[in-house]
Amino acid sequence: MTSLLSYFANPAKLRKLGIVGLNERNGRYLLPNNPRHLYRAVDDKLRTKELAIAAEIAVPELYGVLRSPGDLRKIESLVSERSSFVMKPAMGSGGKGVLVIKEKKEERFLKGSGSSLSLEELKFHASNILGGLFSLGGKRDAVMLEEFVSCEAGLQSYSFQGAPDIRVVMLHGYPVMAMMRLATRASDGRANLHQGAVGVGIDLGTGRTTHAICGRESVAKHPDLGVALIGQLIPHWGEVLELASRCYDFANLGYLGADVMVCEDLGPTLIEVNARPGLAIQSANGAGLQDRFERVQREADRLKGQAVLEERVDFAMQEFTAG
Repeated sequence: MTSLLSYFANPAKLRKLGIVGLNERNGRYLLPNNPRHLYRAVDDKLRTKELAIAAEIAVPELYGVLRSPGDLRKIESLVSERSSFVMKPAMGSGGKGVLVIKEKKEERFLKGSGSSLSLEELKFHASNILGGLFSLGGKRDAVMLEEFVSCEAGLQSYSFQGAPDIRVVMLHGYPVMAMMRLATRASDGRANLHQGAVGVGIDLGTGRTTHAICGRESVAKHPDLGVALIGQLIPHWGEVLELASRCYDFANLGYLGADVMVCEDLGPTLIEVNARPGLAIQSANGAGLQDRFERVQREADRLKGQAVLEERVDFAMQEFTAG
């Protein structure tokens, strides 16, 4: 079945479906609501982690930070006693440069895909991060080494090797749309749609999955696992939306995306915050963002932007549900 992405060449159909395009997103929602001086709160993942901890939001533990080539010698001591960890750029975007190590066998570090790296290869990857290969604008970066968190077993069964996460897009702190992102063989265990992952739309009111895409096609089952993707219930759904909405309170950005993982031990855990969340979430849900943005804007105007967390989440769950 063809997804909404197939209509991208027809602007008239997009408008009729209420699809928000890139220019409209930037002009009406991103630029007016996200002052440039506040971007560091989410563009710098170290700063995001600090703010989240201060707000008592669960995040993966930070093992260490490498800031210069001289720090590369610290990698051995940081990872030698750990069987799993995540290495990622502090200023990266779109999942670029994120290296997930799930197991260690002898002197090799195994990725979820089964391929392995030596310690020297880890250092080489870290060196590329420091050089800005994966950072916004190609600027010099820092390397974060942090805890690998295990996803709740039920959700993990829908994803191929890599852990699934949940992307929640918000306007003025109100959740407006959400999707679960599932790794595939093609995405090499990563949950990024542009790398081949599956996007699964979620009904905000019930937490049940409603629609799914892989590439430009709608799917009902995971392409590698064959498991059914529609009608599944996301555990701790209310907590997921509350955690995402709390990101607005510490970042103060009006247009925001939060990536949340439902972890086996920690429950809903913040993985990342994004000031420029993409628009493929519309295809994952089989619905456009336009109407939802307009309804949230009216509600925010009515309350003069003073709605508290519970009011924002309750509004979203009541308004954006099929029941």
